[in-house]
Amino acid sequence: MSDLKSQFDLAAKQVTQLPARPDNDALLELYALYKQATEGDASGSRPSLLNPVGRAKYDAWSRLKGTNKDTAMQRYVAVVERLKTR
Repeated sequence: MSDLKSQFDLAAKQVTQLPARPDNDALLELYALYKQATEGDASGSRPSLLNPVGRAKYDAWSRLKGTNKDTAMQRYVAVVERLKTR
């Protein structure tokens, strides 16, 4: 297992133990980076206006289109580290 993958897996566990709940923008960023790192570019159709949470998540993930998995992992780890110090 690569060092980056190990850091990413550890950050994914640590995110559930943050001292405070992140704000919605940080949660969307974490969601999008995690999805990009684990699944690649957004797929499927955009949720309808009747599903604003799903739509916001899809849009956040879709904005990362073209970001490679390693970059997404690095950014995810950095966001978790930043949130741990809040």
